[in-house]
Amino acid sequence: MMRIAICDDMPDDLQYIVSQTNQYLSANGIDAEVASFSHPDVLLTAIEEESFHLYILDIVMPMVSGLELGKEIRRLDREAQIIYTTTEPQFALQAYAASPINYLVKPVNQQQLSDTLALAVSKADFAHEQTFTVKTADCLRIVRIDKIVCCEYRNHAVLFSFVNGEEVLSRTFRENFSEYCAPILKNRHFLQCHTSFVINMRRVERFSKDSFTLCGGKTVPIAAKRYPAVRDAYMDYIAAKGVNR
Repeated sequence: MMRIAICDDMPDDLQYIVSQTNQYLSANGIDAEVASFSHPDVLLTAIEEESFHLYILDIVMPMVSGLELGKEIRRLDREAQIIYTTTEPQFALQAYAASPINYLVKPVNQQQLSDTLALAVSKADFAHEQTFTVKTADCLRIVRIDKIVCCEYRNHAVLFSFVNGEEVLSRTFRENFSEYCAPILKNRHFLQCHTSFVINMRRVERFSKDSFTLCGGKTVPIAAKRYPAVRDAYMDYIAAKGVNR
């Protein structure tokens, strides 16, 4: 199911965009959930626990502008689609810092919105739906793969770090680290950069010759022997994202 977040502080504009979006989804038989937010702070709180495939954001809003909101969304999620709506065309150039797929000037034209939604649906990344089961010392945890920042091998167990800052330690296991993480590594967003580390490339904020810096400031080493392969894999990933946009 596709998840869409719409944020606009103007009630009439919010209602219109929600209505037009629902009409498009219904007319095209698309299974989706639309959540509306009248304040950017409420959406920022929501995305700490939930992610969306598509965000439709007004630009001129109180406290946190749509531009700032888009940058924060992009920091947390490199793959989500963003559409901007606004009455102020002069913000168009600044808006592209968050790599939106379109910039719609209000009053939003219904056909332009429909065409942009069609593009967003075609680009949506449903990796959000994939899960992984972690056996801990006292329970089974089913975790969303897209919420994993990195996996660290420690004394025959794996420490999972998540985007909300939580850490979960698995039970000890007999197989090697790569075998244990094999289901995760099948997801194109993940890369083993070290004998003891697997990272989510969506969560990379900085790449250097000896390490990745991930969201939240966590630094993960790159094994020297793996560097050429890791560099090529990460550059290919970045290039593919550019093409997909």
